[in-house]
Amino acid sequence: MLDLEFSAEQEMLRQTVRGLCESYSPLGVVRELEDDPTGYPIDLWQQLAKADLIGLLLPEEYGGVGMSALEGLVLYEELGRALVPLPHLVSAVLCGGALARAGSPEQRGEWLPRIVSGEAVLVPAWFEPGNTCAPGGVRLRAVPEGDGYRLTGTKRHVAFAASAQRLTVLARTGEAPEDVDLFLVDPQASGVTLTQQLSIASDTQYRVDLDTWVPESDRVGAERSGWATWEEVMHDACILLAAQAVGGARYALDITVQYAKDRRQFDKPIGAFQAISHDLADAVTGLDGATTLVREAAWASSVGWPLDRLAPMAKLFACRTYRDITAMAQQVFGGIGFTVEFDIQLYFRRAKQLQIFWWDEPYLEELVARAVLDRRMHRTGTA
Repeated sequence: MLDLEFSAEQEMLRQTVRGLCESYSPLGVVRELEDDPTGYPIDLWQQLAKADLIGLLLPEEYGGVGMSALEGLVLYEELGRALVPLPHLVSAVLCGGALARAGSPEQRGEWLPRIVSGEAVLVPAWFEPGNTCAPGGVRLRAVPEGDGYRLTGTKRHVAFAASAQRLTVLARTGEAPEDVDLFLVDPQASGVTLTQQLSIASDTQYRVDLDTWVPESDRVGAERSGWATWEEVMHDACILLAAQAVGGARYALDITVQYAKDRRQFDKPIGAFQAISHDLADAVTGLDGATTLVREAAWASSVGWPLDRLAPMAKLFACRTYRDITAMAQQVFGGIGFTVEFDIQLYFRRAKQLQIFWWDEPYLEELVARAVLDRRMHRTGTA
């Protein structure tokens, strides 16, 4: 039975995460870390490790907690609310999830406990210049050489690459769109060059140029199985990214509503004017819809239901809602909302990046359409 209410334990988790974020990464720290080469608060990362929150979703046999997407949703709503820049998604969800699903016993034993403890950070190197986030967008080549592979090409938007112990590189090993493998690459290895990039969110991203050799033992999973593994972990990540969007949108709306109550024009709060009050009404309606959709997706994941439609829908709608709410909020705040002293510009910039990052809107729409059309054709018997 679908239950969208949180348990007492999940609410305790929420308060724990909120307290840690307030203590170790208030918005002043978030501002200080913009365009920083490391890019995340080390003290908070260590505290999350002590509280068993880095490994919240990873298997217990490797030191994780083995919780469901519902607990992950609680964690990510709070991280989104606080705008905390952390390598949790890239390391513990994406790379850790890929290793847990497809890694060899040696790879899992070496890396998963270190990811859980916060000792090691693994980050994906996926996106490429001028290419899409679909499987055909992976053009970096992995060519057999000796008892390993030579990886040659360029990756962009690699989060926290300078802090990583390994990059999980998506590389092409065949001509079919999904002929992609995952390789663990040392970012300090010969032939790997990191160049920091600037982004709309001022987060920590790198360009990675590769002309390096890796042994066969550093391939994750069977030959040409990498995209299937990556698609699975991305469905999990979509739910968490959507929860992050909901958390950020809710806080942005809260501070906008408060400003609309406090700011006065013509002897009345500006929130009393219909143009603003209706925008706020639309915003809370959209946000409540996004919240319900994301919680449904997390619940479906927790009970093992298919995520091929719900996970992309959750990210598509929640991230669009986040962007729309923060854009409206900028209008309510007016010109001062764009100044660095006001928090709303932080949320607006991160909302836009979250909307276009990882699986972007066109690809999410394609995935949702594919799931809807496939099911409809299956029901009707259409070829």
